[in-house]
Amino acid sequence: MIELWRGTVNAWECDELGHMNVRFYLAKAAQAVANLAEEAGLNPVHRADATATLIARDIHIRFLAEAHPGAPVYIEGGLLEHTASGATAILVMRHSGSGVPAASLRIVLSHAAPQDGHDFGWPRRFASRADRLTVDCPDFAAPRGITLETQPGAEASLARADALGLQQIGRGRFGMEEMDAFGRMRLEFLLGSISDSVTNFADALPEEYAMHARGGGKVGGALLECRIRPWRWARAGDGFVVRSGLKSAGPKVRNLVHWVLEAETGRPWWTMEGVAAPMDLDARKLLPASPEIQEALQAACIDGLEA
Repeated sequence: MIELWRGTVNAWECDELGHMNVRFYLAKAAQAVANLAEEAGLNPVHRADATATLIARDIHIRFLAEAHPGAPVYIEGGLLEHTASGATAILVMRHSGSGVPAASLRIVLSHAAPQDGHDFGWPRRFASRADRLTVDCPDFAAPRGITLETQPGAEASLARADALGLQQIGRGRFGMEEMDAFGRMRLEFLLGSISDSVTNFADALPEEYAMHARGGGKVGGALLECRIRPWRWARAGDGFVVRSGLKSAGPKVRNLVHWVLEAETGRPWWTMEGVAAPMDLDARKLLPASPEIQEALQAACIDGLEA
């Protein structure tokens, strides 16, 4: 792997859990992807005057070690494979002092036209450089609580969410500050919109929800792994709702499904499955569910729910 980004975890990038918020892993990964594209012989892919760009079609992330304010970190990466008009990148964020992995990101990318997002073939110069950038996937980046083999369809809709009884945990509109050079929502808000909403997900994280209801405590919901499937890319002014359901629940971790939908039409912007757990913020350890909570979680699970 080659180095693609290096920097620091800023204090303003950290949240109530005391570590870097999940959205900023994707923000830094977007810069790494642009640098990887340049290493592969492409012109700058994120500039407003670019004639070709890279669009994420499927993202798998594992969060492996906390990144606290001020920590120096870097991202290395390469390509796992490439096709006529696409490629799969693997990125690893590491702590600079120790080299310990903080996160891994596997991103399926399309070589696409910036205006309409349609895929088209790589330039001739890409093939030889891409071969030199090919790497193996590290064992720690392999999926653990989520499968990558299935390819669920875009069945998400407001009507389907109503039929399944999915909880509404968020609602809002996308602003200009969330857009990229082409006027489409930036990559990090795929996680940012979920992070801003998930505390409302009482069915899946009752410990944290109850803590806020009683006015304080030391419990936070930690995301351990996720898979994100973008279906369309929002523009400034578009509205969204987040509808969520519990797919499964074990003694420590829960699989959560989130559908981010256009408020007016009910069509999906993106869908996500996450593996999450309540965390004791003093001990920095996951909290096992009590028998009563485990029973409630099992009762809240929705059969056949997919992202």
